[in-house]
Amino acid sequence: MKKNDCIRMRAENLGANLEGICRQEGFPVFVPGLLPGEEAVVRILRVEKKYAFGKVENPPDNPSPDRRLPDCPVFPRCGGCSGRHMTYEATLEAKRQQVADCFARIAGIPAEVPPVLGMESPYAYRNKTSLPAGTAGTDPVLGFYAARSHSVIPIDTCPNAMPPANDIATAFLAWMKRFQIPPYQEETARGVIRHLVIRVNRAGESMVTVVAASASLPHAAELEKALKPLGIVSLWLNDNRRRDNVILSDRFHLLYGQETLSDTLCGLTFALSPASFFQVNPTQTEKLYRTALEFAALTEQDLLCDVYCGAGTITLTMASRCAKAVGIEIVPDAVRNAEENARRNGIRNASFYTGKAEEVLPRLVAEGLRPDVIVIDPPRKGVEPPVIDAIAKAAPSRLVYVSCNPATLARDAALLHEKGYTVRRVQPVDLFCWTSGIETVVLFTRQKQTD
Repeated sequence: MKKNDCIRMRAENLGANLEGICRQEGFPVFVPGLLPGEEAVVRILRVEKKYAFGKVENPPDNPSPDRRLPDCPVFPRCGGCSGRHMTYEATLEAKRQQVADCFARIAGIPAEVPPVLGMESPYAYRNKTSLPAGTAGTDPVLGFYAARSHSVIPIDTCPNAMPPANDIATAFLAWMKRFQIPPYQEETARGVIRHLVIRVNRAGESMVTVVAASASLPHAAELEKALKPLGIVSLWLNDNRRRDNVILSDRFHLLYGQETLSDTLCGLTFALSPASFFQVNPTQTEKLYRTALEFAALTEQDLLCDVYCGAGTITLTMASRCAKAVGIEIVPDAVRNAEENARRNGIRNASFYTGKAEEVLPRLVAEGLRPDVIVIDPPRKGVEPPVIDAIAKAAPSRLVYVSCNPATLARDAALLHEKGYTVRRVQPVDLFCWTSGIETVVLFTRQKQTD
């Protein structure tokens, strides 16, 4: 097998990115857009030592009953979604299977994985939309990056974006064209506009952050005038002159309106700054947090520790069910948001620590912290080994792990099993509809005394 070979292949199952997995004489070939059971001619794009990548050259001869016509004109060129060619139910089953496979293959733990908690209407769900700026010919465009590239695919509307994000993007692009504000060019480090970041709350209000390679924004007054009728409550400039692909720098300038955007979650009100982390799908986040709360089974006497707590959403959601809640977070701004959110909601039994989880939790445990329940909601890379060691030393009776990456979840589950913790319940929740992303809540209980 070599590059540009065209081979008729049949997809056997789906991979972690919802791509079809074919086998040519036992050699796996990953083919986006091909569903299990379908056959098509596949052109080989790249051959690695243990696998290859290909693309379909023609529509499948035997379309799967799970196939549907994509409802987005830029799919699959845009890298934002990977499953719009599938029925929603098929994406949920693929995600459930992915979680189960990771537990079996990586952790070596047979786990019963129930159906994914899906969204009743999986459209217009994203409360945060980040659009890179680019060019099409000589015209500026906004869009999304093509998969595994920094090539901007122009879009008019995104079916995942909560209103009025699409209207704000349209008005912003018209402002760029009217005043000839050039997009930033990564190759030359010239130009101004890098990204447009739109955050929307459930009331339809918006916080807009313009990421620019400049400490000031030309024609800012005209931009403010264009966006005000669309319900923006604040307009920020993020000055980012870094020569990398990090979207936001730490330099923010308020151009118009209030410093934070308020939103509600699980009956609480949260104030969000431009850099705050907040789950992108509020409807499904409430299902996620209700599941975590159910698994935690808190009592009025319990001490809760929430590791990787962000702006305190899980901490504060659970605080009313326990005696005391402690949160740990590395980002100082997020901790300040968490403390402000506690005051805003009249929550007096929550406190927060700033620092790396792998440093703060071991120190607190060494000083005598013994939570009854620990909640961990780590980034995609999973939990650092010192955190797992500290959990074992603290010996909580219940551990609730909220994961956005089934592979690192399974890896950590195996490590926790070695420390005496057993998987009791698993529940995937679909926060990222039509993509390969999946959130999973796992309840671990302690089975033996640990050191």
